[in-house]
Amino acid sequence: MRNLKIFVLLIFPALLFSQKIRVFILAGQSNMNGFGYNKDLPDDLKSFKEVYIFQGNSVPDGDLNGGIGKWEVLKPGNGTGFKTDGRINILSDRFGLELSLAKRLKELFPNDKIALIKYAREGTSIDSLAKGDFGCWDSDFHGKNGINQYDNFLKTVKNAFSETDIDGNGKKDEIVPSGILWMQGEGDAGYSEEIADHYYDHLKILMNQIRATLRTDDLPVVIGKISDSGKDKTGKVWPTGELVQYAQEKFVKNNKNSAIVRSTGKYNYGNDPWHYDSAGYIDLGKSFAEEVFRLIINFENKP
Repeated sequence: MRNLKIFVLLIFPALLFSQKIRVFILAGQSNMNGFGYNKDLPDDLKSFKEVYIFQGNSVPDGDLNGGIGKWEVLKPGNGTGFKTDGRINILSDRFGLELSLAKRLKELFPNDKIALIKYAREGTSIDSLAKGDFGCWDSDFHGKNGINQYDNFLKTVKNAFSETDIDGNGKKDEIVPSGILWMQGEGDAGYSEEIADHYYDHLKILMNQIRATLRTDDLPVVIGKISDSGKDKTGKVWPTGELVQYAQEKFVKNNKNSAIVRSTGKYNYGNDPWHYDSAGYIDLGKSFAEEVFRLIINFENKP
């Protein structure tokens, strides 16, 4: 009996002072950032419990303030226009896929806390030849001051993981990297066939780099398939969009534990030809959640 008491005392602190939190990476460009309007949200997407978000400050290549931020309980306002100085988060009147994603993930993982790490910037590419004025995710690209979008992303992850008590309840977190959600490609689809033809190789490298950052081989990856509103005088906003779509499908076919969200092709657009309307972002988050859940179940139960 005495030995049993000693055993209980030894393991009790671990049970008392650690908790499991599933962490999901949200990254990409403008349709990951989100252009939905908070005023369009249903009541069940306006408040959350046991869901937290760290959104890295989104800045151009070369800006030294990229990736700073602070953990907060998820609420509307992490779409385009969100800003942070690392001490105060300034929410905007817009949202992205994070709200419906979180709601569905909590339904699928009712016993787990959920944490989202988000870094996205409008117009960015993964090919330095397509960077334009928006920025590039290619880790080998030497942006202004030697800083590119991938550097900003890494800083976001580093800053987020430096907090060992995400929910502030005094218990050390057991971080469980659970998935990478990537919504990007339009920034590489507006230039040349050469750039679009290289999208697969760049995407494969980038996703493997993010997996390595999270120290989890074959971590589930879900890609959002880009779409085209056709609201251009040529009838096509992204001249080489079909080649990028092909590359995204190829990635999912050839890489373990990956999936693609194709529902984007049916979404309506908002006030411009590039960004989905509010209903689109709500469906997008739900679709991402269901795809990553399917991958997680297979990944965590593999022999």
